[in-house]
Amino acid sequence: MAEDLVLDTAIRDWVLIPLSVVMVLIGVLRFFVSKLMKGSSQLPDPKIVKEGQVIIRARNLRAGANYIPAKSFRARKAYYSNEILRMTMQENGLLHVPKGEAQNPQAQMFSDPNMAMDMMKKNLSMIIPQTLTFAWVNFFFSGFVAAKIPFPLTQRFRAMLQNGIDLSTVDVSYVSSRSWYFLNLFGLRGLFSLILGEENATDDTQRMMQMSGFGMDPSKTLGAEKDGLDIIQHDWALPKFEQRAEAVLRKLVK
Repeated sequence: MAEDLVLDTAIRDWVLIPLSVVMVLIGVLRFFVSKLMKGSSQLPDPKIVKEGQVIIRARNLRAGANYIPAKSFRARKAYYSNEILRMTMQENGLLHVPKGEAQNPQAQMFSDPNMAMDMMKKNLSMIIPQTLTFAWVNFFFSGFVAAKIPFPLTQRFRAMLQNGIDLSTVDVSYVSSRSWYFLNLFGLRGLFSLILGEENATDDTQRMMQMSGFGMDPSKTLGAEKDGLDIIQHDWALPKFEQRAEAVLRKLVK
């Protein structure tokens, strides 16, 4: 049976609060350091911006395909997916990427030294503070039970909430100091958005997602959207609107 612990108020005053305050201050400091390290603002590549906007418009078309007539949908589908334009020997659709124009993003990065330097600065501004902060937490606050979550949890959360504490008899709702560091690392996004704005440089979750998604070929994304438009089945919702409205009204009357 899990044991109930009585947390000392000194742990709150000398471990929990200082760790949270330091994490916030480090995030704010990283924001201003990233702004200083950021080079001169460069205009984005018009081709990349165009491809991104085309993908967004194609997704909106798939999401609202049933709310436009079939003729309008076929015209927009041909405009994007090149289905009819290919048969009439006209221009290619917006989602069509010629084989010779597909570029490797990694080769594009290494061909542009400024892009590689900016990425290295961003990675350094994320890795160095995290490494130093984790070493500080692991040296001074290792082994502390810092907080308790006010609701019960299953055993699957033990590895996440009690990192650094090897006691199976402690209830899962207790949080170790090392786990509290990770919770602050990935959970302060909303606070930083309020303090620094939406486009801040301290969003580690978004940074890691960008790093994990690095190397993706944009031509594959365009091809995936084209395949999504090709397989979608149009079913205009307006002719059936009266029947659905009648069914809803009959349920309300009953």
